[in-house]
Amino acid sequence: MYTDRGYDHDKYRRQVRALGGTPVIARRGTEHGSGLGVHHWVAEAAFALLYWFRRLRIRWEIRGDIHRAFLTLGCAIICWRRLHARS
Repeated sequence: MYTDRGYDHDKYRRQVRALGGTPVIARRGTEHGSGLGVHHWVAEAAFALLYWFRRLRIRWEIRGDIHRAFLTLGCAIICWRRLHARS
């Protein structure tokens, strides 16, 4: 799990390990340039792309399965656009 310095606490590291993950969290007080921002930017860019779709930006659905279906559809459209632009 990649996170920023805001989650630099042993409590969060333990929680990630308890779930079977490996925490990759920048330590506070260390120099920038660890390279974690490259991975963090990818996640934030994915959320930004999903927010293009108004139904995902403002959740209207009460049922979680319908929201998840729109989320899957949004991801499929984003992937299709990326693949279509490369061809």
